[in-house]
Amino acid sequence: MPAQRLRGGRELILQVSALVLVRDRRVLMVRARGRDVLYLPGGKVEPGESAVQAVVREAREETSLTFTPDDVDEFAVVTEPAHGQEPGTVVAMTLFVARTPGVLDTARPVASAEVDEVEWVTAADADRCPPAGIETLRLLVRAGLLD
Repeated sequence: MPAQRLRGGRELILQVSALVLVRDRRVLMVRARGRDVLYLPGGKVEPGESAVQAVVREAREETSLTFTPDDVDEFAVVTEPAHGQEPGTVVAMTLFVARTPGVLDTARPVASAEVDEVEWVTAADADRCPPAGIETLRLLVRAGLLD
C-alpha cells in the first residue's frame, strides 16, 4: 500500500517492508547511497504489490539475495517517525524474518547500485540507526535473536 494520510491530513504514513536476516546473532543492515544511517534491506511497497512481494524484490535489488515469499515469515510491524522525511511522516515497517536455513548459512549479500555497503550488526550499533531500526533491534534482542 502506498503512502497515505491519516484523518485530518496531518501525518503521512509510508508503508515499507524490510528483511530481517540474522546470522550468528547479528542482523544484516545496509547503508543506502548518500545516507548516514544503517537500514534493514527493504523499501516502499509499490502499488499492486503485497508487503511480502516488496521485501523479496527489495532484498534482491539492494543485496542481490534471492528469496521467495515462502522463505520469510512476518515478524512484526514497527511504526516510528521516518528518518530524513518532513515532520509528521511516519514509517510503518513490516518486518519479515528469513527462515530458510541453507540460505541463511550461505547468503553472501552484496551492495547494489542503491546501497553503498552491507554490514552485520548487533544492538550495540543502535546509535547508527534511524528510529525504526532502533526499535527493530530492541525487538530482536527481546526475541532472543540478537546480541
